Order: sequence, then C-alpha cells, then structure tokens
Amino acid sequence: MSPEHRHVSVNGITMHYTEQGEGPLVLLLHGFPETSYSWRHQLRPLAEAGYRVVAPDQRGYGSTDCPEGVDNYTILHLVGDVVGLIHALGEKHAVVVGHDWGAGIAWHAALLRPDVVRGVAGVSVPPIPRGPVPPMSDARERFGEDFYQVYFQQPHVAEAELSKDIPTTFRKLLAGTRTATGEGEGEGEGDGSFLGPFTAPASLPGWLTEADIATFTGQFATTGFTGGLNWYRNLDRNWELTAAWQDAPILPPALYISGERDFVRRVCPPDMLENPGLVPDLRAVVDVPDSGHWTQQERPAEVNKALVDFLNDL
Repeated sequence: MSPEHRHVSVNGITMHYTEQGEGPLVLLLHGFPETSYSWRHQLRPLAEAGYRVVAPDQRGYGSTDCPEGVDNYTILHLVGDVVGLIHALGEKHAVVVGHDWGAGIAWHAALLRPDVVRGVAGVSVPPIPRGPVPPMSDARERFGEDFYQVYFQQPHVAEAELSKDIPTTFRKLLAGTRTATGEGEGEGEGDGSFLGPFTAPASLPGWLTEADIATFTGQFATTGFTGGLNWYRNLDRNWELTAAWQDAPILPPALYISGERDFVRRVCPPDMLENPGLVPDLRAVVDVPDSGHWTQQERPAEVNKALVDFLNDL
C-alpha cells in the first residue's frame, strides 16, 4: 500500500491530491507555506488504522490550480473546495484535519457545513471567533504595522522576499532560530521584512532533511507564493462574509493539537477552553512536548496517535 497522486475537478479548479488507504474518509489540509507534502508522515499510519486518507494541495499551492485575483481565495472558496472534494471523491461526509491555515479552513468547514464534516481536528491554530472589528484593524492595534499578517497585505512585497532565495526561506521558516526581541512571537522587527527575525540553522534538525527542503523548494519555485499569500489578503473580506455565523458554535466532534513551543499559543490563545460553548463537543486537547509550529512534521508519532484515537472514537 503506497500513496497515489491524482487530480480532480473541484469548484471550478483542478485539484491535486495524495491518497492512501480505504475506509472512512479523512482529509488533511496543509498550512502556509506548505503543500500536501507536509502530511507525509500521517498518510500511512492513518491508512493502516483503517481510513481513506486524502491530502490535497489546496487552492494556490503545489500542483493545484492557482487562479488569478485576490478575490478567488475567500473563506467561501476554500471551504467550497473542501466540500467539493469530499463529494468528488464519492463521499457524503469526512473528518477534516488541518494544520496552520488548514486548521482555519477545517474549523470553518465544520462551522459552515456540519452536515458534511463529521469530525474536525485543528493542529496549531484553534478556532478563532469572529471579532467585533475586521482582523487587520485588530492586528494593527495588538501587534503594530510590522505584524506578518499586516506585512502580507502589500501586493508583491512578500512574494519578492520569500522567492529571492527559496531554499533559505524554508530553512529559516521550518528550522530557523527566531531573534525577535518583542514580547509576542509573530511580531516584526521594524526592518520591513518577514524573514528578518529568523536565522537559518547551521544544520537541520532530525525531523527535517535536505530532501524535504528540496521538495518544498521545487514546489514553490514552480508556483510562487502569491496563491498562499492571497489567503491572508482576504482576512477582512472573510470577516464580512461570515457575519451570519457570528457566535455560532462548531458542532461536530472536535480535537485540538498544539505544540508546546508553538508561537501560535501566544498569538491565538484557544478561546474554546475558556468558552466551552464555542466548540461544545471538544473531545480532547493534546499538548505535544518538544514541538514548535510544524507539529505533525516535528512529532509525527504523537500527532498520529492523537488523530487515530480521535478517529476511532467517532
């Protein structure tokens, strides 16, 4: 049993996905800047546990289409891709698992289509309730103009920085040391860049290989970074589009997994722990020791066990 690569027409685009196993459908949604390759350590273990595991390259990434125009990357497009993929695979519902931005899509898919999402798991990023003001206004107020999400709003600027030396970009982001002096991780240094606070490692950690760096480099050398950055450029538009779901609970059974050293824990604390009504069927919260942001790549054994336990309990 080995993974297979396929393409399917979904929601007006051609989507590439990697698939392994048979059984109830589990979708694995990657984050930024990643592709389905970030789930390479989950495919076989989940398939061997009795599941049909599908990891797509999401809209704007990898071998999936990258439509032109920022307005083609709203939350409704991205959730529509997930629902469309489930149906295109011949299934009525699925468990949706996401990391980073993929977690945001997973939580929103569960919120908007609980009839299709029979379970949801977020890795790193918790569900973030819709706030009283647009997200970029809130980000500027909390973190200032150097916050990376604010920086990403500028057309072409982040693309040029991230694409200048793609291998170094991934060495810094996946394994680099952060030299920020600010109190909150994710804040800029005032140098007008995103990568400035990161120092590339002298050698890669044990969980990351030169072949991994080469794979991500090859993928983004082909597609560029605009597709993924356009997700960030719709944050305020998404706030407008989701007004009808203000304060609505996420109803499907849920799991939250977080690396103990993940900067997201400080930038986006999991409000669901203080407000149980946000995710009323939260089955478990798993803290992964000795893990940063790239949790399923850094500590696959712990993540795989948490996912299998959750899946088997549904």
